Amino acid sequence: MKYLHLIWAALFRSKTRTVLTLLSVVVAFLLFGMLDSVRVAFNAGTNVAGYDRLVVASRLSITQMLPMRLEPQIAAVPGVKKAVHAAWFGGIYQDQRNFFPNMSVGPGFFDAYPEYDIGPAQLKAFESTRNGAVVGESLAQRFGWKVGDIVPLQATIFPTKGENNWEFKLVGTFKVTDSKRKGEENALYFRWDYFNEANDFVKDRAGWWIVQLDDPTKADQVAQAIDKLSENSDHETKTQTEQAFNQAFVKQFADIGLIVSAIMGAVFFTLLLLTGNTMAQAVRERIPELAVLKTIGFTDRSVLALVLAEAVLLLVLGGAIGLAIASAVMPAVSAASGGIIQLPTVPANTWLLGLALMIVIGFLVGVLPATRAMRLNIVDALAGR
Repeated sequence: MKYLHLIWAALFRSKTRTVLTLLSVVVAFLLFGMLDSVRVAFNAGTNVAGYDRLVVASRLSITQMLPMRLEPQIAAVPGVKKAVHAAWFGGIYQDQRNFFPNMSVGPGFFDAYPEYDIGPAQLKAFESTRNGAVVGESLAQRFGWKVGDIVPLQATIFPTKGENNWEFKLVGTFKVTDSKRKGEENALYFRWDYFNEANDFVKDRAGWWIVQLDDPTKADQVAQAIDKLSENSDHETKTQTEQAFNQAFVKQFADIGLIVSAIMGAVFFTLLLLTGNTMAQAVRERIPELAVLKTIGFTDRSVLALVLAEAVLLLVLGGAIGLAIASAVMPAVSAASGGIIQLPTVPANTWLLGLALMIVIGFLVGVLPATRAMRLNIVDALAGR
């Protein structure tokens, strides 16, 4: 560490170039921190132990609906406090770009989600209005909806009376008490019995059940008992956490791991070229200075180490700043995801992987300039040859 001041001075010899390169590194690792955190989130949440609310869905696909006759059987499993059915609707409001989750839910849905704050009068109106709908406050503000409005949705899966036009009467709004889960307010819920009656094709089937447990410590046993109910049938179930269920839904539309890998591969390849060019130029400009270092006693290996350390320091400094910023913004990303991504910060594994990448990329971009510096001939370098 006694040469740190020398490495630092060499790094910031051209301040403008170094700052611009540093910003590129910061942005690259900011993206890495956020995207890899998302990847980690999508690979987590499979262990049901310790959860007091689980989701029972088809083992084959969440688009595979299940017979309603399962509900009393699920409710009778020891340890189950309550079972509420729901089904994905997938309607579009005005334009496909206006996507938001919309689904039909059975009686007691809002009892199963006490964190969804809805007024008693609005809840009563929802229970008594056949085509009533409730939306999150964020969604209502987004489209300027107010209680009493008629919300038209275009069905993409379930037509009604031979056409795709569905209309719902907005009877209430809800808000999420946890500020980190505000993304869950971007959803519309309507009554399952109205959906069951009005749609043309699917009758007496649910997409999934939300199951409340008496004791979270027995979640594993309850999950296994529920799945045994339909074992070896044509409607086998998979009981999992809500996070895992939400992630499985998103994975139907895209391979998150592949997308993250492709994006980060492109980002780091570009970063490698950029920082490699920066280091090559920096060493080329300092050839006489490096020759002086050799003249006063620095060995070839010392010069090699100094240049490599400079490259690694550039990557570590920018990368650490980028990951720190990613850690700061992840709570907002988690809140906006509607519960799909539940990470309060960048996980430790991402930090460790990021640190390894900083060192490896730093070594790769520094090895050629460092080798050139090590092989410098003092006389030729001082003569400008």
